[in-house]
Amino acid sequence: MRKPEARLRRREMKARIFVIACQKLALLSFFRDIHPCMEAAKHDITRKTLDDRERMTELQRIRHSCAHILATAVLRLWPDALLDIGPPTDEGFYYDFDLTHRFAPEDFGRIEDEMRKVVKENQTFEKSIKTRAEATAYFAERGQRFKVERLVDIPESEPISFYTNGDFVDLCAGPHVMRTGNVKAFKLLKVASAYYRGNEKNPQLQRIYGTAFKNKEELEAWVTLQEEAKRRDHRKIGQEMGLFAFDSEYVGPGLALWLPKGTVLVEEIEKLAKETEFTAGYVRVRTPHLAKEKMYRTSEHLPLYAESMFPPIEFKESQSDTATSRYYLKAMNCPHHHRIYAAEPRSYRDLPLRLAEYGTCYRYEQSGELFGLMRVRAMQMNDAHIYCTAEQFASEFRAVNDMYLKYFKIFGLGKYQMRFSTHDPARLGQKFVNDPVLWKKTEDMVRQVLIDSGIDYIEVANEAAFYGPKIDVQVWSIIGREFTIATNQVDFAVPGRFGLTYRDRDNTDKTPLCIHRAPLGTHERFIGFLIEHYAGNFPLWLAPEQVRVLTVGDDESLVTYARSLVEELRGRMVRAEGDFGTDKINGKILRAEEARVHTMLVVGGREKDAGNIAVRLHGKGNVGVRPRAEVVADILTSILDRRAG
Repeated sequence: MRKPEARLRRREMKARIFVIACQKLALLSFFRDIHPCMEAAKHDITRKTLDDRERMTELQRIRHSCAHILATAVLRLWPDALLDIGPPTDEGFYYDFDLTHRFAPEDFGRIEDEMRKVVKENQTFEKSIKTRAEATAYFAERGQRFKVERLVDIPESEPISFYTNGDFVDLCAGPHVMRTGNVKAFKLLKVASAYYRGNEKNPQLQRIYGTAFKNKEELEAWVTLQEEAKRRDHRKIGQEMGLFAFDSEYVGPGLALWLPKGTVLVEEIEKLAKETEFTAGYVRVRTPHLAKEKMYRTSEHLPLYAESMFPPIEFKESQSDTATSRYYLKAMNCPHHHRIYAAEPRSYRDLPLRLAEYGTCYRYEQSGELFGLMRVRAMQMNDAHIYCTAEQFASEFRAVNDMYLKYFKIFGLGKYQMRFSTHDPARLGQKFVNDPVLWKKTEDMVRQVLIDSGIDYIEVANEAAFYGPKIDVQVWSIIGREFTIATNQVDFAVPGRFGLTYRDRDNTDKTPLCIHRAPLGTHERFIGFLIEHYAGNFPLWLAPEQVRVLTVGDDESLVTYARSLVEELRGRMVRAEGDFGTDKINGKILRAEEARVHTMLVVGGREKDAGNIAVRLHGKGNVGVRPRAEVVADILTSILDRRAG
């Protein structure tokens, strides 16, 4: 037998043995034995179905194709690179590599030049199908172990497809554009570390992010928007304004310290929520920061949510105890509120019962996922739970949505969307509570409320909470960045587990429905969003320093007049300060502008003598000279009304 044929036979034999072994030992267990990384599969990016891929837009296909062009270029420059995956994303694409060379932004020019060569070559994206054995053998021969392991993710019923452009061949289900030449405009953005399959116990890969658009004009517009987003970065502005800090050495990563000015934001938003909820008939409660393991076993957050919870605290309740008690830091408020409901007998006359709390919750986010205020480990949540009858559900759920709309108006959020998340019948008893009748009933109820309210929403399958359907609220900042701010969830399962009942009109005990809602999300995430939305230029009612009185000179009588103005404002609970030094007025104005003080009240000799004040607004300049009483009254009214400007 000739040598090439012998090698081919041996390779096919190895692949056949490999497949048989996988079938006998079960694929996941087998891979876990030969590579511990496979334990992380459940943390991995969700693989698109073939139907999902068919629905990919033209832009998504361009970006997916550009990820392949990136991998083609990297392999040309660094042939020893190991490849993982390269999907399109909402803002572009990425590709993960395992390589001795450490990528840096300085490499981007060289990589982009090579990518442009691939585009200019106008290579065709050609699809081919291989058997599982052929695919395994192909990647094993080339030492591409991550690709071998990715074969496990492909269902047995799905063909194993490859895409080839030029010399580059990748495991991929597509789709792509026809040719590399169809990718007209792209840019590499950054490099970051990424754990294989998203688990920090696994090897750390290098992820190159990029973006692509249909043409250069769209790319340039996007780049301009990103530059504005960097200018508005809440971490940068937060440091400049002295709003919050993180201290990983002494306090711990992901645990925000609110500085005095940032605490103003926290308290103003909490005040807004408390006033709004009081008017809407909520009652406030307070709960501890930890609870026994039994609490979370009953709610089934353990084991379903265990990976997002801090490890248990174990100790003996007393010296005479032989058993150890296990407590967990509170990861969510709902089980505590269920126990408050259970603390007293309830009648249908007591419903709806609306329990509200700004409770602090703790979640063990992976260190690589922490991001300023947007992803933290301790969060103060604008939480409430509404216990109601089925007949009361529609009006209560709608009232929560109306509360969202009120908040959007106050904060000037013109673009928003409700994401209605439903269950997947195929995953009942796994990801979702196994009660198909109640799933249909509650989903129909939520859908009807949305329709009757005329609210813009989209429906998304397989993203509900495990205990019922939910709405996630997406909002867009003034520069078009999308955020998930709030949630409104239906719970038809957990109240029953805690034995929650009410005595109905027919004198029988029934289980209430529970609505979980958090219109303002958490202080941390919401304030991070507001910092970027306003670029730190908060409306008067929310501004950490609302007013600064500036004197033109330091004449004693002038300073006395200015000081009396500060005292008058502070006596009305206005956050007012004074700058009465000898500096020239332009320097004082510049300092106030840099500190993002909302309103500057300038007083000189003429203003003092006439009882007037010259008013300046941050970023807008002079707005005129007016009588002192009128200016003070307008400031107080603006704060009381929470004006958006």
